[in-house]
Amino acid sequence: MTASAPRRETPIPLARKRASDGKARPNDADGIGLDALVGHAGYAVRRFQIWIFQDFVRTLASVDIKPTQYSVMTVIGANPGLTQMAVANRLGIERARLVHLLDSLERRKLVKRIKSKSDRRSHALHLTAQGETSLTKFKRLAAEHERHVEEKIGRENREKLLEILAGFT
Repeated sequence: MTASAPRRETPIPLARKRASDGKARPNDADGIGLDALVGHAGYAVRRFQIWIFQDFVRTLASVDIKPTQYSVMTVIGANPGLTQMAVANRLGIERARLVHLLDSLERRKLVKRIKSKSDRRSHALHLTAQGETSLTKFKRLAAEHERHVEEKIGRENREKLLEILAGFT
């Protein structure tokens, strides 16, 4: 696209409201132009992230696991014995949020904390036997979600996107 060519804008379909007779009617936001947002990578990435999270949650709804919980369990499964701090730092999760998340995974008997022998203030994180079995199922469902992503944007675009984003992981 040349600098002087006008930017083509395609409205993003939004939710439709129901009229009193139950029929769908356009939301007031339908057709609203996005102006400069169309050219903002951050805006496009955020909209795609929303779609990805919604699809992940929908695909893994039967096992009631959220993207962050899945990430934490995957990292713990691949690196048994990590500290909470190490997991928080690696995944970019606030410590307080991670503690709450680990509490919920512990209540579900998926993760266990073991007091560190060298530092009484820290805990080593491990998956329980149930957590390991569950993670195998979660990974299968997450692979299905990744197939949805590929269907949405194409295999080559998915691979290119992963290549582009690799520097941010």
